[in-house]
Amino acid sequence: MKRNNHPIKLLQTALSVAILMSIFSRCSHSEGNASTKKTAAPVIPVVETFLLEKGMLSTEIEIPGELFSFQQVDLYAHETSFVKKLHVDVGSEVKEGQLLVSLDAPEITSRLAGAESRWKSQESVYKASKASYERLLETSKTPGTISPNDLDQAQARMNSDYDQLQAAKAGYREISNNLDYLEIRAPFNGVITARNVNPGAYVGPSGRGSERPLFTLQEQKHLRLVVSVPEAYISYLQQNDEVSFQVKALPQSTFKATVKRQARALDTRLRAERVEMDVQNDDKKLLPGMVADVTIPLPARDSTFIVPKAAVLNSAEGIFVIRVKDAKTERIAVKIGRTSDGKTEIFGDLTPGDKIVATGSEEIKDGTTVSTKSKV
Repeated sequence: MKRNNHPIKLLQTALSVAILMSIFSRCSHSEGNASTKKTAAPVIPVVETFLLEKGMLSTEIEIPGELFSFQQVDLYAHETSFVKKLHVDVGSEVKEGQLLVSLDAPEITSRLAGAESRWKSQESVYKASKASYERLLETSKTPGTISPNDLDQAQARMNSDYDQLQAAKAGYREISNNLDYLEIRAPFNGVITARNVNPGAYVGPSGRGSERPLFTLQEQKHLRLVVSVPEAYISYLQQNDEVSFQVKALPQSTFKATVKRQARALDTRLRAERVEMDVQNDDKKLLPGMVADVTIPLPARDSTFIVPKAAVLNSAEGIFVIRVKDAKTERIAVKIGRTSDGKTEIFGDLTPGDKIVATGSEEIKDGTTVSTKSKV
Protein backbone atom coordinates (compact mmCIF):
# COMPACT_ATOMS: atom_id res chain seq x y z
CA MET A 1 0.00 0.00 0.00
CA LYS A 2 1.32 3.54 -0.91
CA ARG A 3 2.09 5.92 2.03
CA ASN A 4 1.02 9.62 1.80
CA ASN A 5 4.09 11.95 2.55
CA HIS A 6 2.42 15.30 1.71
CA PRO A 7 1.52 16.42 5.29
CA ILE A 8 5.08 15.66 6.49
CA LYS A 9 6.57 17.83 3.75
CA LEU A 10 4.26 20.71 4.66
CA LEU A 11 5.35 20.46 8.32
CA GLN A 12 9.07 20.50 7.38
CA THR A 13 8.54 23.54 5.17
CA ALA A 14 6.75 25.44 7.99
CA LEU A 15 9.52 24.69 10.46
CA SER A 16 12.18 25.91 8.02
CA VAL A 17 10.33 29.19 7.48
CA ALA A 18 9.96 29.73 11.24
CA ILE A 19 13.70 29.17 11.85
CA LEU A 20 14.64 31.59 9.08
CA MET A 21 12.31 34.25 10.45
CA SER A 22 13.79 33.83 13.97
CA ILE A 23 17.37 34.22 12.67
CA PHE A 24 16.39 37.29 10.66
CA SER A 25 14.67 38.83 13.69
CA ARG A 26 17.77 38.33 15.92
CA CYS A 27 20.07 39.81 13.32
CA SER A 28 17.81 42.83 12.96
CA HIS A 29 17.67 43.30 16.75
CA SER A 30 21.48 43.02 17.07
CA GLU A 31 21.98 45.55 14.30
CA GLY A 32 19.52 47.89 16.00
CA ASN A 33 21.40 47.68 19.35
CA ALA A 34 24.71 48.32 17.60
CA SER A 35 23.27 51.35 15.91
CA THR A 36 21.90 52.61 19.23
CA LYS A 37 25.31 52.21 20.94
CA LYS A 38 27.04 54.08 18.18
CA THR A 39 24.73 57.04 18.46
CA ALA A 40 24.38 57.24 22.35
CA ALA A 41 26.14 60.33 23.92
CA PRO A 42 28.89 59.71 26.58
CA VAL A 43 27.84 60.11 30.27
CA ILE A 44 29.57 63.06 32.04
CA PRO A 45 29.93 62.57 35.81
CA VAL A 46 28.65 65.26 38.15
CA VAL A 47 30.86 66.21 41.11
CA GLU A 48 30.16 68.43 44.07
CA THR A 49 32.60 71.37 44.44
CA PHE A 50 33.25 74.42 46.60
CA LEU A 51 35.23 77.63 46.11
CA LEU A 52 38.58 77.68 47.92
CA GLU A 53 38.90 80.36 50.62
CA LYS A 54 41.45 81.34 53.23
CA GLY A 55 40.67 81.19 56.92
CA MET A 56 42.24 80.87 60.36
CA LEU A 57 42.08 77.49 62.08
CA SER A 58 42.62 77.39 65.84
CA THR A 59 43.22 74.10 67.63
CA GLU A 60 44.57 72.86 70.93
CA ILE A 61 46.64 69.95 72.16
CA GLU A 62 46.68 68.12 75.46
CA ILE A 63 50.03 66.97 76.79
CA PRO A 64 51.33 65.97 80.24
CA GLY A 65 53.42 68.35 82.31
CA GLU A 66 55.08 68.47 85.71
CA LEU A 67 55.10 71.12 88.42
CA PHE A 68 58.39 72.22 89.98
CA SER A 69 59.17 74.78 92.65
CA PHE A 70 60.37 78.00 91.08
CA GLN A 71 63.49 77.85 93.24
CA GLN A 72 64.90 74.94 95.22
CA VAL A 73 68.13 74.57 97.16
CA ASP A 74 69.81 71.94 99.30
CA LEU A 75 71.51 73.61 102.29
CA TYR A 76 74.83 72.20 103.54
CA ALA A 77 77.21 73.34 106.26
CA HIS A 78 80.09 75.40 104.87
CA GLU A 79 82.41 74.47 107.73
CA THR A 80 82.94 71.17 109.48
CA SER A 81 80.99 71.60 112.70
CA PHE A 82 78.25 70.30 114.98
CA VAL A 83 74.56 71.19 114.96
CA LYS A 84 73.93 73.44 117.93
CA LYS A 85 70.26 74.30 117.45
CA LEU A 86 67.55 73.81 114.80
CA HIS A 87 65.16 76.73 114.43
CA VAL A 88 62.80 75.24 111.79
CA ASP A 89 61.40 71.87 110.78
CA VAL A 90 59.70 70.19 107.82
CA GLY A 91 56.76 72.30 106.64
CA SER A 92 58.04 75.54 108.18
CA GLU A 93 57.39 78.57 105.99
CA VAL A 94 60.43 80.84 106.16
CA LYS A 95 61.41 84.30 104.96
CA GLU A 96 64.59 85.34 103.19
CA GLY A 97 67.40 85.84 105.72
CA GLN A 98 65.64 83.89 108.50
CA LEU A 99 67.94 81.82 110.73
CA LEU A 100 67.44 78.10 110.12
CA VAL A 101 70.18 76.38 112.10
CA SER A 102 73.02 77.36 114.44
CA LEU A 103 76.29 75.40 114.28
CA ASP A 104 79.20 75.14 116.68
CA ALA A 105 82.88 74.83 115.69
CA PRO A 106 85.28 75.44 118.64
CA GLU A 107 88.36 75.16 116.42
CA ILE A 108 87.21 78.16 114.39
CA THR A 109 87.08 80.25 117.56
CA SER A 110 90.62 79.12 118.38
CA ARG A 111 91.86 79.98 114.89
CA LEU A 112 90.20 83.38 115.13
CA ALA A 113 91.97 84.12 118.45
CA GLY A 114 95.32 83.14 116.89
CA ALA A 115 94.68 85.32 113.85
CA GLU A 116 93.80 88.28 116.05
CA SER A 117 97.02 87.80 118.02
CA ARG A 118 99.10 87.80 114.82
CA TRP A 119 97.30 90.91 113.65
CA LYS A 120 98.02 92.83 116.87
CA SER A 121 101.64 91.67 116.92
CA GLN A 122 102.22 92.71 113.34
CA GLU A 123 100.55 96.00 114.02
CA SER A 124 103.09 96.69 116.77
CA VAL A 125 106.00 95.79 114.50
CA TYR A 126 104.70 98.13 111.83
CA LYS A 127 104.25 100.99 114.26
CA ALA A 128 107.84 100.58 115.46
CA SER A 129 109.33 100.50 111.96
CA LYS A 130 107.21 103.45 110.92
CA ALA A 131 108.36 105.51 113.91
CA SER A 132 112.00 104.62 113.16
CA TYR A 133 111.67 105.68 109.55
CA GLU A 134 110.00 108.96 110.49
CA ARG A 135 112.83 109.81 112.95
CA LEU A 136 115.47 109.04 110.35
CA LEU A 137 113.62 111.11 107.79
CA GLU A 138 113.46 114.09 110.14
CA THR A 139 117.16 113.77 111.04
CA SER A 140 118.16 113.46 107.38
CA LYS A 141 116.97 117.00 106.83
CA THR A 142 120.28 118.08 108.41
CA PRO A 143 122.90 117.47 105.69
CA GLY A 144 125.46 114.78 106.46
CA THR A 145 123.68 113.25 109.46
CA ILE A 146 121.99 110.21 107.83
CA SER A 147 123.21 108.36 104.75
CA PRO A 148 120.62 107.95 101.95
CA ASN A 149 121.14 104.16 102.09
CA ASP A 150 120.08 103.96 105.74
CA LEU A 151 117.00 106.00 104.99
CA ASP A 152 116.06 103.76 102.08
CA GLN A 153 116.49 100.61 104.17
CA ALA A 154 114.28 102.02 106.92
CA GLN A 155 111.60 102.90 104.43
CA ALA A 156 111.73 99.41 102.85
CA ARG A 157 111.45 97.80 106.30
CA MET A 158 108.43 99.96 107.11
CA ASN A 159 106.72 99.05 103.83
CA SER A 160 107.38 95.34 104.36
CA ASP A 161 105.96 95.50 107.88
CA TYR A 162 102.91 97.29 106.51
CA ASP A 163 102.30 94.51 103.97
CA GLN A 164 102.63 91.90 106.70
CA LEU A 165 100.09 93.81 108.77
CA GLN A 166 97.60 93.83 105.88
CA ALA A 167 98.09 90.07 105.41
CA ALA A 168 97.42 89.48 109.10
CA LYS A 169 94.24 91.58 108.89
CA ALA A 170 93.06 89.60 105.85
CA GLY A 171 93.69 86.30 107.67
CA TYR A 172 91.66 87.53 110.61
CA ARG A 173 88.78 88.65 108.39
CA GLU A 174 88.76 85.29 106.60
CA ILE A 175 88.42 83.33 109.81
CA SER A 176 85.92 85.87 111.17
CA ASN A 177 83.80 85.42 108.06
CA ASN A 178 83.80 81.68 108.66
CA LEU A 179 81.98 82.34 111.91
CA ASP A 180 79.12 83.73 109.83
CA TYR A 181 78.82 80.33 108.13
CA LEU A 182 77.95 78.81 111.49
CA GLU A 183 74.55 80.43 111.11
CA ILE A 184 72.65 79.11 108.10
CA ARG A 185 69.92 81.42 106.84
CA ALA A 186 67.21 81.11 104.19
CA PRO A 187 68.37 82.44 100.80
CA PHE A 188 64.77 83.11 99.69
CA ASN A 189 61.17 82.84 100.87
CA GLY A 190 59.90 79.27 100.84
CA VAL A 191 58.97 76.10 102.67
CA ILE A 192 61.29 73.58 104.33
CA THR A 193 60.47 70.30 102.59
CA ALA A 194 63.20 68.05 104.01
CA ARG A 195 65.29 67.88 107.20
CA ASN A 196 68.12 65.38 107.61
CA VAL A 197 69.87 66.33 110.89
CA ASN A 198 69.29 66.56 114.62
CA PRO A 199 71.03 68.65 117.30
CA GLY A 200 74.56 67.40 117.98
CA ALA A 201 75.00 65.94 114.50
CA TYR A 202 78.43 66.21 112.89
CA VAL A 203 78.05 68.11 109.61
CA GLY A 204 80.16 69.69 106.92
CA PRO A 205 80.39 70.35 103.19
CA SER A 206 78.99 67.67 100.87
CA GLY A 207 81.24 64.63 101.05
CA ARG A 208 83.11 65.97 104.07
CA GLY A 209 80.80 65.45 106.99
CA SER A 210 77.40 65.47 105.26
CA GLU A 211 76.18 63.00 102.67
CA ARG A 212 72.76 64.62 102.68
CA PRO A 213 71.80 68.30 103.04
CA LEU A 214 70.73 69.75 106.35
CA PHE A 215 67.53 71.13 104.79
CA THR A 216 65.81 71.36 101.41
CA LEU A 217 64.11 74.69 100.79
CA GLN A 218 61.51 75.21 98.03
CA GLU A 219 59.73 78.31 96.83
CA GLN A 220 56.10 77.17 96.49
CA LYS A 221 54.05 80.33 95.97
CA HIS A 222 55.61 80.55 92.55
CA LEU A 223 55.88 77.32 90.52
CA ARG A 224 57.20 76.21 87.16
CA LEU A 225 55.03 74.09 84.88
CA VAL A 226 57.31 72.18 82.51
CA VAL A 227 56.07 70.50 79.32
CA SER A 228 57.70 69.03 76.22
CA VAL A 229 55.96 70.42 73.13
CA PRO A 230 56.23 68.23 70.00
CA GLU A 231 58.15 69.66 67.06
CA ALA A 232 55.02 70.03 64.91
CA TYR A 233 53.46 72.54 67.31
CA ILE A 234 56.32 74.72 68.58
CA SER A 235 55.78 77.43 65.95
CA TYR A 236 52.30 78.14 67.35
CA LEU A 237 53.52 78.86 70.90
CA GLN A 238 54.80 82.30 71.92
CA GLN A 239 55.90 84.18 75.00
CA ASN A 240 53.10 85.15 77.42
CA ASP A 241 50.58 82.74 75.86
CA GLU A 242 48.19 81.47 78.52
CA VAL A 243 47.44 77.77 78.99
CA SER A 244 45.15 75.86 81.32
CA PHE A 245 45.82 72.66 83.24
CA GLN A 246 44.36 70.30 85.78
CA VAL A 247 45.84 67.96 88.39
CA LYS A 248 44.46 64.66 89.63
CA ALA A 249 44.40 65.82 93.24
CA LEU A 250 41.94 68.62 92.35
CA PRO A 251 39.91 67.32 89.40
CA GLN A 252 37.22 69.99 89.73
CA SER A 253 39.66 72.90 89.48
CA THR A 254 41.27 74.41 86.41
CA PHE A 255 44.47 76.42 86.79
CA LYS A 256 46.22 78.93 84.54
CA ALA A 257 49.87 79.27 83.56
CA THR A 258 51.82 81.71 81.36
CA VAL A 259 54.53 80.74 78.89
CA LYS A 260 57.79 82.39 80.01
CA ARG A 261 60.78 80.32 78.94
CA GLN A 262 61.45 78.20 75.84
CA ALA A 263 64.55 76.09 75.33
CA ARG A 264 64.86 77.04 71.63
CA ALA A 265 66.27 73.57 71.01
CA LEU A 266 64.78 70.12 70.52
CA ASP A 267 65.39 67.16 72.76
CA THR A 268 67.09 64.68 70.43
CA ARG A 269 65.26 61.75 72.01
CA LEU A 270 61.74 63.15 72.22
CA ARG A 271 61.98 65.57 69.26
CA ALA A 272 60.27 68.13 71.47
CA GLU A 273 61.06 71.54 72.96
CA ARG A 274 61.17 72.13 76.71
CA VAL A 275 58.77 74.94 77.62
CA GLU A 276 58.46 76.44 81.10
CA MET A 277 55.40 78.32 82.33
CA ASP A 278 54.96 80.38 85.48
CA VAL A 279 52.18 79.47 87.90
CA GLN A 280 51.07 81.68 90.79
CA ASN A 281 50.28 79.48 93.78
CA ASP A 282 49.57 81.90 96.60
CA ASP A 283 47.12 79.51 98.28
CA LYS A 284 49.64 76.65 97.92
CA LYS A 285 47.00 74.22 96.67
CA LEU A 286 49.45 72.98 94.05
CA LEU A 287 52.54 71.10 95.16
CA PRO A 288 55.89 70.61 93.43
CA GLY A 289 56.06 67.18 91.82
CA MET A 290 52.40 67.06 90.76
CA VAL A 291 51.67 65.78 87.24
CA ALA A 292 49.40 68.07 85.22
CA ASP A 293 47.18 67.55 82.19
CA VAL A 294 47.97 70.66 80.15
CA THR A 295 45.72 72.08 77.43
CA ILE A 296 47.70 74.32 75.08
CA PRO A 297 45.73 76.49 72.61
CA LEU A 298 47.31 76.77 69.17
CA PRO A 299 45.77 79.89 67.63
CA ALA A 300 46.40 80.61 63.96
CA ARG A 301 48.93 83.40 63.42
CA ASP A 302 48.10 83.85 59.72
CA SER A 303 45.34 82.88 57.29
CA THR A 304 45.73 79.62 55.34
CA PHE A 305 43.61 77.57 52.94
CA ILE A 306 41.00 75.63 54.89
CA VAL A 307 39.15 72.70 53.24
CA PRO A 308 36.88 69.89 54.42
CA LYS A 309 38.89 66.87 55.46
CA ALA A 310 37.07 64.76 52.83
CA ALA A 311 38.46 66.97 50.05
CA VAL A 312 42.02 65.80 50.73
CA LEU A 313 42.99 62.70 48.75
CA ASN A 314 45.70 60.67 50.44
CA SER A 315 46.92 58.22 47.81
CA ALA A 316 50.00 56.11 47.20
CA GLU A 317 51.34 58.82 44.89
CA GLY A 318 50.99 61.58 47.50
CA ILE A 319 48.51 63.97 49.05
CA PHE A 320 46.28 65.93 46.66
CA VAL A 321 43.16 68.00 46.26
CA ILE A 322 41.25 67.86 42.96
CA ARG A 323 40.71 71.17 41.22
CA VAL A 324 38.21 71.65 38.39
CA LYS A 325 39.33 74.06 35.69
CA ASP A 326 37.59 74.47 32.31
CA ALA A 327 35.36 71.48 33.17
CA LYS A 328 38.40 69.19 33.55
CA THR A 329 39.94 67.81 36.72
CA GLU A 330 43.53 68.17 37.83
CA ARG A 331 45.27 66.90 40.93
CA ILE A 332 47.17 69.50 42.94
CA ALA A 333 49.84 68.24 45.35
CA VAL A 334 49.47 69.75 48.82
CA LYS A 335 50.88 69.51 52.30
CA ILE A 336 48.49 69.32 55.22
CA GLY A 337 48.66 71.23 58.49
CA ARG A 338 46.35 70.99 61.45
CA THR A 339 42.97 69.29 61.47
CA SER A 340 40.02 70.32 63.63
CA ASP A 341 36.25 69.75 63.50
CA GLY A 342 36.42 68.04 60.10
CA LYS A 343 38.51 70.82 58.51
CA THR A 344 42.15 70.72 57.45
CA GLU A 345 44.82 73.28 56.62
CA ILE A 346 46.45 72.75 53.23
CA PHE A 347 49.45 74.36 51.56
CA GLY A 348 50.07 74.13 47.82
CA ASP A 349 49.96 75.87 44.43
CA LEU A 350 46.43 77.17 44.87
CA THR A 351 44.68 80.51 44.71
CA PRO A 352 41.52 81.79 46.39
CA GLY A 353 38.44 81.07 44.30
CA ASP A 354 39.72 77.76 42.86
CA LYS A 355 36.94 75.22 42.40
CA ILE A 356 37.79 72.17 44.52
CA VAL A 357 36.04 68.79 44.50
CA ALA A 358 34.36 68.34 47.87
CA THR A 359 35.10 64.61 48.14
CA GLY A 360 38.44 63.45 46.74
CA SER A 361 38.39 60.03 45.09
CA GLU A 362 40.91 57.75 43.39
CA GLU A 363 38.36 57.23 40.60
CA ILE A 364 38.66 60.87 39.51
CA LYS A 365 41.71 60.94 37.25
CA ASP A 366 43.59 63.91 35.81
CA GLY A 367 41.88 65.37 32.75
CA THR A 368 38.46 63.88 33.43
CA THR A 369 35.61 65.94 31.99
CA VAL A 370 33.09 66.62 34.71
CA SER A 371 30.01 68.62 35.42
CA THR A 372 29.96 70.47 38.73
CA LYS A 373 27.42 71.48 41.29
CA SER A 374 28.02 73.69 44.28
CA LYS A 375 28.19 72.12 47.69
CA VAL A 376 25.30 73.17 49.88
